[in-house]
Amino acid sequence: MSGTDEGAARVRRAVRAVYYVFFGAGFIFASWASRIPQVRDGLDLSPGSLGLLLLSIAAGSLIALPLAGTVVARAGAARTITFMAILSAIGLATTAIGYRSGVAPVVVGLFLLGMGNGTWDVAMNVEGTFVEQCLGRAIMPRFHAGFSIGTVSGALLGAAMVALGVSVTTHLLAVAVVTAVGGPWAVRGFMTVTGTAHPDSEPSRHPLEAWVEPRTLLLGLFVFCMAFIEGTGNDWLGVALIDGYDASPAVGSLGLGIFLAAMTGGRWFGPAVLDRFGRRVSVRASAGIACAGALIVVFGGSLAVALAGTVLWGLGSALGFPVGMSAAADDQHYAAGRVGVVTSIGYVAFLAGPPLVGLLGNAVGTLNSLIAVAGLAAAALLLSGVVSSSWGRSAAEEVS
Repeated sequence: MSGTDEGAARVRRAVRAVYYVFFGAGFIFASWASRIPQVRDGLDLSPGSLGLLLLSIAAGSLIALPLAGTVVARAGAARTITFMAILSAIGLATTAIGYRSGVAPVVVGLFLLGMGNGTWDVAMNVEGTFVEQCLGRAIMPRFHAGFSIGTVSGALLGAAMVALGVSVTTHLLAVAVVTAVGGPWAVRGFMTVTGTAHPDSEPSRHPLEAWVEPRTLLLGLFVFCMAFIEGTGNDWLGVALIDGYDASPAVGSLGLGIFLAAMTGGRWFGPAVLDRFGRRVSVRASAGIACAGALIVVFGGSLAVALAGTVLWGLGSALGFPVGMSAAADDQHYAAGRVGVVTSIGYVAFLAGPPLVGLLGNAVGTLNSLIAVAGLAAAALLLSGVVSSSWGRSAAEEVS
């Protein structure tokens, strides 16, 4: 096999491996989420107490994410995900067993799951951007579509476990074992690029220095806006359709399903758009479409029109987060630190956005509170120029 053929084969293996880890990250999180009602009942928690319990997973993520870039830069993406898969499995197993005895073990388990999931997220995005550069064409949105498919699969399996009467402990322990074994297995195809892979050609720099780079911070702000758009759709769209249009609970769930399907479809087919029109034009169009979709949902006047707006909202939210990851990793020497910064800022929107929309909804109503989505979409459109950059160093040259 020639060097070129061998390099191409390595890239193909890496593509499959990155799909696996994106799928796995979504699967383990959705598996836990699918059993939240049973854990709540087992611990006899009020809605407020459950909300506080769920903060433990957010706390783990928020602590891990700012440091994740340093971890990936030092250990490499493959070793990081290997360790974080085991850590996530320990967290899930602790939750699965511990919820039978009280709240404290669940808090510890969810905290560990949050730490593992957050660092795993940065590592898989760093590897994904490197593979994208090796290919010389966009593929990051498809990797993120793989995450979405993982969440759907995990949720469906969870629903099946509930229907079959399988206990929370048995279900989540099985997922923990699969994660602990599957994570290290999947990363065998990684190229394991690190932030210090080229010391002879680039000055050494600590990954945390990315926190003072203006472009990186602007990218983080752009991703924050797009994550707010996505997260608000996930958490509030169904409720807004029910409250604002007197939709039945089933139709509210259908609206959320339409949103998720549109977003997943946009991510799967989005690379062709990116390759043809480039990042800046594509994300500007995405932000504009999301803004229009949110406004249609709010002011459509009828349920049918609002559901059409839901399609646009989902499509418009598809590309922002993955393109932000690609832009942060244009120079692979500093990709780990920059992806860590951008991911950290973006995840603040996932965690803080839904409660803020809820507070706004108390004042103006749930449906009208979604105007905030249009405002953040407009801000993302204004910030979209920050995603433009050359590919930087050709990653393809390093594997040929």
